[in-house]
Amino acid sequence: MTQGSVPAERGVREPGEANGVTRQRNEREILAAAERVFARHGYRGASLQAIAEQAGLPKSNVLYYMGSKRGLYVRLLERMMARWNALLDDISVEDDPADVLEAFIRSKMQLSRRHPEGSRLFAAEILAGAPFLQEYLRGELRAWVQARAKIFEQWAERGLMDPVDPVWLIFLIWSATQHYADFEAQVLGITGRDELSDADVEEITTFLTRVILKGCGVRSRDDGSTD
Repeated sequence: MTQGSVPAERGVREPGEANGVTRQRNEREILAAAERVFARHGYRGASLQAIAEQAGLPKSNVLYYMGSKRGLYVRLLERMMARWNALLDDISVEDDPADVLEAFIRSKMQLSRRHPEGSRLFAAEILAGAPFLQEYLRGELRAWVQARAKIFEQWAERGLMDPVDPVWLIFLIWSATQHYADFEAQVLGITGRDELSDADVEEITTFLTRVILKGCGVRSRDDGSTD
């Protein structure tokens, strides 16, 4: 065992002996448990022991796979952003902006519904001033947004959408789609629902798509309209 490594608890396989499938399963369980614990208790209130208990693994394994509480927390936040933005990773100016933006809105709505705790965790971090994400926000994510913004600007130059500020547009889509997870209690309380149904989510998605595309003057390559 090297200096500084964490010993496995008795009766548990050394993490280094685990095969790839075991590692993937354990990391998946740890991340799911951490998302729940951090969303419920915040960074300061969460502990690696509580996360380990939720995951059904010894704390030593959590440390081996994730390195530290901070590292685990930041990984969760960055994973959430990667999920949200994956659809736009490979877009090009040759794509149809109506198709791209509709698919992005729909994907974001579904992800917020499937991973509400991850969405709330990210929102809480931002509301706290993003103390753990400054490097990511000012580096990788800023570059990602700027690259997407250039494509939106090229679409506008080709007459496929109005010359709206593309960064504000990305912010709008992020916030509008995350609202239904981050402010679920407000949404359910005002609408009198116990939960949003599949039909509700589809109606919200259609509404947001129509409002955003029309508001930005997005025109499909096929028919020149957003109807």
